[in-house]
Amino acid sequence: MRSLPGRAAGLSAVRLMDFGLLLGIGAAPAMAAAVNDIDQRVEHRHAESNGVKIHYAVLGEGPLVLMIHGFPDFWYSWRHQMDALSKTHRVAAMDLRGYNLSDKPVGTENYDMRLLVADAAAVIRHAGAARAIVVGHDWGGAIAWQLAMHVPAMVDRLIIVNLPHPHGLARELASNPEQQKSSAYARNFQKPDAHESLSAEKLAELVPADARDRYIEAYRRSSFEAMLAYYKRNYPREPYAAPADEPVHVKAPVLQFHGMRDRALLPGALDGAWRWIDNAYTLVTIPNAGHWAHWDQADLVTRAMVRWVNEK
Repeated sequence: MRSLPGRAAGLSAVRLMDFGLLLGIGAAPAMAAAVNDIDQRVEHRHAESNGVKIHYAVLGEGPLVLMIHGFPDFWYSWRHQMDALSKTHRVAAMDLRGYNLSDKPVGTENYDMRLLVADAAAVIRHAGAARAIVVGHDWGGAIAWQLAMHVPAMVDRLIIVNLPHPHGLARELASNPEQQKSSAYARNFQKPDAHESLSAEKLAELVPADARDRYIEAYRRSSFEAMLAYYKRNYPREPYAAPADEPVHVKAPVLQFHGMRDRALLPGALDGAWRWIDNAYTLVTIPNAGHWAHWDQADLVTRAMVRWVNEK
């Protein structure tokens, strides 16, 4: 069992699993070789969502897994997990609107959370499924939480990487000065001309060196203004207000990963998440991973996902 510092100490009530010991840490050579050519093996498709074309890459056969990336990213974010999951599932990794090969509508209103959730639902339907195991990171995690809360019939299971439950994050923004400080980047992104300071090369500095060229290409096809519209339309603004109402409860089983070195999303926001989930909830804390836990500890996260999605 692992407890978290400070406000998150209450998480000891949740089943916390040290997958570092259970599964081992370290990249598997066979996995690395498969990942290197995954962009040559996927099938590219487009779903239509309220007139907006949403690109997604598909690999494998079986029950559907929908994977949703965050900022600043594209479908290739899930390269480490797609190959392994595709052995037993049909994996669809989407480009969010505004990114890479998806449409990039102009106007902040076109990035409202309701539209983003509709995009995810459109991909599930276009992939030929009525429901899916939904996986999300960062903004993709926010979309995944909302899909599970408001369209529960489409979510079989939910996997979240480094995005606390929205209710917990809103609470911390209203009450925790450290989280407020850590969210300064989001307030900067909400400024009118913030996108003008971004470039493909600058954003690619966040990416592992072996994937940087692919990311620069994807960023050049993306809209920086659209990327920041997610923050302008959906991220809480100052003065932060504590959430007043009980959130809609998630009905699906949840597997959540959190890299404890995440400097933007602090672990205090994880506290109490089990109260808003009416099913099994597994939280995996990874001490030596940051915001992109599915990159930093790719082998650990991938094996945990594969094991969990195949549980009976």
